[in-house]
Amino acid sequence: MPSPAAPLKIGTRGSPLALAQAHETRARLMAAHDLPEAAFEIVVIKTTGDNRAMIDADRPLKEIGGKGLFTKEIEEAMLSGAIDIAVHSMKDMPTLQPEGLLLDCYLPREDVRDAFVSPGVARLMDLPQGAVVGTSSLRRKAQLQNRRPDLRVVEFRGNVQTRLQKLEDGVAAATFLAMAGLNRLGRGDVVRSAIEVTEMLPAVAQGAIGIERRAEDARAQALLAPIHHHETGLRLAAERAFLMTLDGSCETPIAGLAVIEGDTLWLRGEILRPDGSQSIQGEARGPLAEGAALGDRLARELLAQAPAGFFDWR
Repeated sequence: MPSPAAPLKIGTRGSPLALAQAHETRARLMAAHDLPEAAFEIVVIKTTGDNRAMIDADRPLKEIGGKGLFTKEIEEAMLSGAIDIAVHSMKDMPTLQPEGLLLDCYLPREDVRDAFVSPGVARLMDLPQGAVVGTSSLRRKAQLQNRRPDLRVVEFRGNVQTRLQKLEDGVAAATFLAMAGLNRLGRGDVVRSAIEVTEMLPAVAQGAIGIERRAEDARAQALLAPIHHHETGLRLAAERAFLMTLDGSCETPIAGLAVIEGDTLWLRGEILRPDGSQSIQGEARGPLAEGAALGDRLARELLAQAPAGFFDWR
């Protein structure tokens, strides 16, 4: 177990949300093991993605290298022993980890819904025709253009604070943020309305925090085991298998959500053309222990319905 002389090093990006997630992880570890704060050290790591995001703030994420850019340096630090564990937003994680690393601890999942944020409009469907909406998410952009093709979508990247400032500056009439992130930051006050999953299915693993470790690190494994949320793990097994079979990335509009109903997993999924002109949706149910197989099956069913070139950019 860690001690003040040899604290467990928790790696994280430096954004306010990433730090909030790291602090939550530390608090849960302290409570689970009755350890003082000094037994843990939060280590902020600046990633290539953070640097590129500042330089190329108006370019889509897919053009600067994808979401893997936000994990590379953190995972390298873990493999080198500079940190012991890393805290991630699971919706931003690639489906495969580098050799030697393992993701097998998830915190209780937060609200999975998207938040509609606007200075002057209460709901997505109340936006006037031709209004400008800002989002950096290809999934949200495709869903928005599918539901409201009259709207104009502009690139809107940056952390929560940056996006809220852009709204104040009039760059767009509205944007979307994750309810989970706003709740963790104590910024529920900016939410005009939560978008129900029946209207816009969220990103795979939205609202979930994952904690990555070295596969052979028995100390980290023992520390993390008591804070792992089993139900979240079951849901993410299905969702991430769905994403993996679809070969999902930041260049592919994919949404998915698994929920538990008694002893059954219910998985809903959606794939869209990047321009939102077509959406293919489906669902599947199966035993809790077979989430990965369920996700793979649903992905194959949706792909079978997709015409050639479905994910191609026009």
